[in-house]
Amino acid sequence: MTLTIQSYSGSDATPFFGDLARLRSTVFRAFPYLYEGNPDYEQTYLSTYAKSEGSVFVLAIDRDQVVGVATGTPMAGETEEVKRPFLEAGLDPAQFFYFGESVLLPEYRGQGIGVKFFGGREAQAKKLGLRYATFCAVERPADHPRRPADYVPLDAFWAKRGYTHHPELRTTFTWRDLDDTVESPKPLSFWIRDLSA
Repeated sequence: MTLTIQSYSGSDATPFFGDLARLRSTVFRAFPYLYEGNPDYEQTYLSTYAKSEGSVFVLAIDRDQVVGVATGTPMAGETEEVKRPFLEAGLDPAQFFYFGESVLLPEYRGQGIGVKFFGGREAQAKKLGLRYATFCAVERPADHPRRPADYVPLDAFWAKRGYTHHPELRTTFTWRDLDDTVESPKPLSFWIRDLSA
């Protein structure tokens, strides 16, 4: 395996958008996201992210194939769904760097790539002078019918990276689950790390 981790700022990642859209749609089909991808939406989403000032794409590339990606952007430029919980809690979004997603093909997991994804995004946050890094994770019931018997939540991995769960900071995103015919809101809660600590 000849794998490299490379960070790209904003529109510099545009040549990879086709690969990234397919990767997101593939990985997010699995539990807990169960996302029924839409190629047109993916291209629009990635383009919007690329135009966000200060955004970063951290890519894992094996030879010439993109096998993973992690994104981040200053929260100040994010959507109302992302900022609202922080504003309601009296927290200033301008102090936060928001991690959009971290997706990696299954055969590449457990090799330290996820750690490098966090490191690349945190480096961008520090470069921009932002104090906090944050992301949100979907919450599914323990008895969800699509929950695999061997499913292990990433909570311990995130905690080991220095992130603290803040269940009081909650939002909802809307997408269409596998097997569903319509979109529905999904609950998510945030994790935060103080990068100055």
